[in-house]
Amino acid sequence: MDTITLTNKQARQFILLNQGLIGDYKFIREEGILQYVRQAGCIQYDPIDVCGKNSELVLQSRVKGFTKKMLYKLLYEDRVLVDYFDKNLAIIPAENWCYYERIREWHRHNSRSFESINPVTEHIIQAIKEKGAIRSRDLEINDKVDWAWNSTLLSRAALETLYHRGDLIIHHKSGALKYYALAENHLPKKILETQDPYPDLKDHLKWRVLNRISAIGLLWNRPSDAWLGIGQLKSSKRENAFAELLEEKKILEIRVEGQKHPFYCLTGKRPLLKEVLQKNYQPQARMELIAPLDNMIWDRKLIQALFGFSYKWEIYTPVTQRKYGYYVLPILSGDRFMGRTEIVCDKKNDTLMIKAVWFEPEVKITKSLKKALHGCFVKFMEFHGLHLLNNPAEMTSH
Repeated sequence: MDTITLTNKQARQFILLNQGLIGDYKFIREEGILQYVRQAGCIQYDPIDVCGKNSELVLQSRVKGFTKKMLYKLLYEDRVLVDYFDKNLAIIPAENWCYYERIREWHRHNSRSFESINPVTEHIIQAIKEKGAIRSRDLEINDKVDWAWNSTLLSRAALETLYHRGDLIIHHKSGALKYYALAENHLPKKILETQDPYPDLKDHLKWRVLNRISAIGLLWNRPSDAWLGIGQLKSSKRENAFAELLEEKKILEIRVEGQKHPFYCLTGKRPLLKEVLQKNYQPQARMELIAPLDNMIWDRKLIQALFGFSYKWEIYTPVTQRKYGYYVLPILSGDRFMGRTEIVCDKKNDTLMIKAVWFEPEVKITKSLKKALHGCFVKFMEFHGLHLLNNPAEMTSH
């Protein structure tokens, strides 16, 4: 078996280079957004906006020149990206639409409140044909049905069901409000009519496993949040997928010094492996703020093992039990996480407030580090088009 051994440092560098988070920026503007989403398979979307939505935060850290308008354009004007479910609610390349046909088919026959939703779907489709993109409140359907964690308006449940089935897509968003339109009017016929390349479940799961490995760079064959959203991927099927992908030479086994479990990367990443294996290789360091649902940190145990960094998104943790804060971003410095920060965008007053910075215990707070941190926050401020309310360079560990 072709097994490659990396030091812990080389493994970190490999992941970061693959992610475009160290060295020169390799993802540039709109084309860079597309390149990254295609490489990652998906980026998670979350509507909460404390200092930017998760998808925006993922891209601002690795795409040079990224603006929120660029993502909006690619999603809702060019439609080369599309909202759909992959790792939970996500943004996927439009050309990957065909791979999710089995999910759409499942929703056609297994929707919650099926008996209430089906009778109104034709009415909703006709309303969209007449009015154009609509939101749930535009429909005069005020009955309530069982949905997710509690009851909701039948109009909302029906729109979401038609969206899951692929009849509708999200036409655009206004804040957290979603407007729906007919998929056939906004996605190319070629995309809508392309058959599922992997109708067999085993082959589909192998494709999903490959995607998740690509999304992180290095991934191990262990239970993990990195596998969330892949229906029917039980441990036995995951084991089989890894075994067959190795046999087919689509993935490489990577051993990392000091780690018990092997890691895996795509075979196409050999040039990147060769790069980090160079003697005394040291890519240029950057300091970046990382999104709480960033692809790179989907597997928290993997990040703890390779980076020695423990991170929990405490947004759903009761206030009295939080160690840090409501919406806290990890701070990446070079090939290490040097701390975390809680940031709030006060759009009413056009200010970016740094509420707190927590440094890791081993971090020495030097003048150069403060300068780099200040530059990182200034870049983040400019991304939002705001002004800094306070000077992060003067902050110390909390």
